[in-house]
Amino acid sequence: MSGPLLVLVGPMGVGKSTVGQLLAERLGVGYRDTDDDIVTGQGRTIADIFVEDGESAFRAIEKQAVHRALAEHEGVLALGGGAVLDAGTRALLAGHQVVYLSMDVEEAVKRTGLNAARPLLAVNPRKQWRELMEARRHLYEEVATAVVPTDGRTPEEVTQAALDAVELKKA
Repeated sequence: MSGPLLVLVGPMGVGKSTVGQLLAERLGVGYRDTDDDIVTGQGRTIADIFVEDGESAFRAIEKQAVHRALAEHEGVLALGGGAVLDAGTRALLAGHQVVYLSMDVEEAVKRTGLNAARPLLAVNPRKQWRELMEARRHLYEEVATAVVPTDGRTPEEVTQAALDAVELKKA
């Protein structure tokens, strides 16, 4: 199957970008993040897209970005936290090596805090995060070939755990 060697999914703040870059380095492949693709393609931040156009407009843009990246990229690919909400995206992930990076709410609050760049956590981040995870956890698990907890682990430890989980060795 063509497409990414490895796809990372999980909630905002879990470390998909950091771990994705480390994985790409370890595997000797390229790294791509669909959130970066969206920001570059739209010429504005994700928070601005949410505020100016709304979540449904953002999700339509995200769906296109994810589908394009799954078709084009052959290295490590990180998806935005909500990308798995789309059934078409979940179907496209079937057959790919997908690692779900998980964390508990206390870790999430430490990592995301009250960050204004995370529009879905703008008010009461702890409650918002719990609600997002209740809606999304089963979707992350549905698409995952491996689940790697990140709580209390360094990015390097998470990277190694992800490699071990999918049995990918250095290229």
